[in-house]
Amino acid sequence: MPGGKTMKPRPRAAGQRDPARTRTAILDAATLEFTAKGLTGARVDTIASRSGVNKRMIYHYFGDKEGLYLAVLEETYSAIRMAEVELHLADREPMDGIRTLIEFTWNYFIAHPEFLSLLANENMHRAKYLRQSERVRALHSPFIDTITQLLRRGEKAGLFRRGIDAVQLYISIAALGFFYMANQHTLSTIFGRDLVTPDQLAGRGAHIVEVVLAYLAPPASNRKPPAVRRSPRGKSPS
Repeated sequence: MPGGKTMKPRPRAAGQRDPARTRTAILDAATLEFTAKGLTGARVDTIASRSGVNKRMIYHYFGDKEGLYLAVLEETYSAIRMAEVELHLADREPMDGIRTLIEFTWNYFIAHPEFLSLLANENMHRAKYLRQSERVRALHSPFIDTITQLLRRGEKAGLFRRGIDAVQLYISIAALGFFYMANQHTLSTIFGRDLVTPDQLAGRGAHIVEVVLAYLAPPASNRKPPAVRRSPRGKSPS
């Protein structure tokens, strides 16, 4: 700089807004509130206090409490779908791709209990609010297409049974983890075992992988025999 002086950042003018940051702060606070209390019990006053954004601005961004709740649902689904994109499933071999999806789904449920709580709450409303979202439906179409492609490639390679429905498969993968985590307290009490210790969670994850991969395997009569390696002269190795 001229004269060797360093220019200092210009302070933000009073009242200048950062819409993206404001929206994120509101959604983060609302996610906590809706997770803890559901739509009916959640209070916009609490969300405003926690986010540091006044109620007027919350209504400006989202319209009303139901609009904010729907936005939280959309962000919740978007987060898991975007994380799945980072797995690059389409670039993986079929068996590796499915295994990666199973392990990711299980670990995501462990790391994001708010996801399970919000889904359970919305099911109590019979998906009344989720049905209003075209964004959520658009997120799922390419995801199911990716699983379908993995399945078809696995079929062609003789790794998977034929005719597996990608939607049914994903529901099974999710259900094997969702039920366990959503009912961890009652199940732990019933069976007299702490089911959420690291060892128990790891064991459950391995169990889910084994169950799903066993289902995917084709009948023994349809499995392709392993390729026979031959010597350069065309003779099978002894």
